Amino acid sequence: MKRFISVGLLLLTSTVFAVDLELTQGINAALPIGINAFGYDTPAQELKSVIDGDLQLSGQFNLIASSGPTQSISAWQQAGADSVLSGRVARMGGGRYDVSFELADAAAQGRMLLAKNYQVNEDQLRALAHHISDEVYQKLTGERGVFSTRIAYILVQRHGASTRYSLEIADIDSSNPHSLLVSSEPIMSPTWSPDGKQIAYVSFEKKKAQVFSVSVATGQRRLLTDFPGINGAPSWSPDGRQLAVVLSKSGNPKIYLVDLSSGAMKQVTFGDAIDTEPRFSPDGRSLLFTSGRGGAPQIYRLSLADGQITRISYEGNYNARASYTPNQQQIVMLHRGDDRRFNIGVQNAANARILAITNSPMDESPSVSPNGRLVLYATRAHDQGVLGIVSVDGRSKVLLPARSGDVQEPAWSPYLGG
Repeated sequence: MKRFISVGLLLLTSTVFAVDLELTQGINAALPIGINAFGYDTPAQELKSVIDGDLQLSGQFNLIASSGPTQSISAWQQAGADSVLSGRVARMGGGRYDVSFELADAAAQGRMLLAKNYQVNEDQLRALAHHISDEVYQKLTGERGVFSTRIAYILVQRHGASTRYSLEIADIDSSNPHSLLVSSEPIMSPTWSPDGKQIAYVSFEKKKAQVFSVSVATGQRRLLTDFPGINGAPSWSPDGRQLAVVLSKSGNPKIYLVDLSSGAMKQVTFGDAIDTEPRFSPDGRSLLFTSGRGGAPQIYRLSLADGQITRISYEGNYNARASYTPNQQQIVMLHRGDDRRFNIGVQNAANARILAITNSPMDESPSVSPNGRLVLYATRAHDQGVLGIVSVDGRSKVLLPARSGDVQEPAWSPYLGG
């Protein structure tokens, strides 16, 4: 049943180095930081702009306004900054740049916290800006940053009677996008492999549902399931050896595990109810999934060791698309409460209470960042499908810049190497 299909990569160049994020809600207790100019030419200004956007997007920082491009440590301290980031971008010739930065503790008379230097090509400046943001974030919070990770999503563009579907990959601020796949038929449910090298997704290019994986680097595809009826909702196991999928080949949609080396398949849910949207726990010992077996869509957990199924969600009349945070302390889901709105909800894994962390009329498709601090989701703004990022406690929200078309079904990558 395995076959490989070679497809071409359509690359879309980004026309902007930095993007304007729309901060819709911030955190009062965020860490106050001052950021000096990295220089006065365009590359230096754009690099700083990316760092500004990253730290703002995280919800963990309050960017203190400055009275000029550069200020002394004492001036920043008087303005309210606890730490100060300064840097320099210098041209080396041949399209190369020398970039240095320093992070100082303003509250401790400028004690140096971090100082590094890099030499990069011009086309590496944006990636370096995200890396510097990661360095600053980790130094000041003690946790790994996610600014060098990527996001995938489906972009739907309608032109008269025709519709174009594309599987897009972009930086987490939605800049630097490119199309990995393009089709005139729907593409759905993208999900990253644990190593970030592949994305599994559902394609309708043959006028029926099929599950593929595609190499992010080469665009080479592999057909994984092609059964009559539903082939959907793929989810990688933490070790990358299995894929959980939903198939209706034997009747109602049920969850199956596919061994990606041998193609061997095992059915793991049974009965008359519709079971869908499986997601592995980070430890690989269980699956969260959506089922109507209780009369309405709710979240259940399947123990892979003994097949025992436990209902997880009780609050609200509709809960779906659940996944754990990396530490398995919280469960993020699509939640509908008594107000009939679909929002992103977070449930403590130890109890049944669900906190709605968004409040738009229609939010969907939550995807948790690899550090568990943020949730990427799809929403609507100005009658257009866009992406939002909300902190897992709901205290910080950012809308990402919209593209031409509707953006749907986002998926946050794992940490990426390099």
